[in-house]
Amino acid sequence: MENIKELVKKNDLKHIAVIMDGNRRWAKERNLPSAVGHKKGVDALKATMRACDDFGIKYLTVYAFSTENWNRKPEEVNFLMDLLGQTLKNELKEMHENNVVISFIGDTKKLSDNLQKILQNAVETTKNNTGVNLQIAFNYGSRAEIVKAVKEIIDSGEKDISEELISKHLYTSNIPDPDLLIRTGGEMRVSNYLLWQIAYSEFIVIPEFWPEFDKQKLAECVEEFNNRNRRWGK
Repeated sequence: MENIKELVKKNDLKHIAVIMDGNRRWAKERNLPSAVGHKKGVDALKATMRACDDFGIKYLTVYAFSTENWNRKPEEVNFLMDLLGQTLKNELKEMHENNVVISFIGDTKKLSDNLQKILQNAVETTKNNTGVNLQIAFNYGSRAEIVKAVKEIIDSGEKDISEELISKHLYTSNIPDPDLLIRTGGEMRVSNYLLWQIAYSEFIVIPEFWPEFDKQKLAECVEEFNNRNRRWGK
């Protein structure tokens, strides 16, 4: 493993997307409630944000709640909603002081009015910061995102359809596509996540569950990415 200074010097990563998988399995292995796993997942996210800042990675997009997650037990869904709200309330001051920019992708209009206000406050508070851009995918599904984009283009009357036009109508229109997609928990699928945006992203799947992810694990992923030869189809 390279030392951190050498790693940062070689790093060409601008945007990492993460599927934070394995909170419930991590808890189950330890005979703990799922809620404990999700709370540990928040700690892993904080560590990952700090590591991105150390490594000079500007954008971090994380999959927190998918459109399919509504099918989970109501008590778990409610817990995840409350967890997002409480985490933002508890951590916003520190994240703002650390210069983090917070934004959300997904259909947040389907969330409760109170949660929407919490999300809007986080976005408004941090919008002028210049550090790591943390995008939280919440009530997000990539197919729904693409359908939304197509409907907007039809409504606009635009006839000259291009990749650039479609990208402009996605939630992620203001940021570069991910260079790297990391999935924890060992599953080999993308789970309806950023299907358009990851067309040429490098993939890394690691067996460790999300609560076990830390700066060292991210450094290993960055090193592997730096050692890959991206050919862009050429």
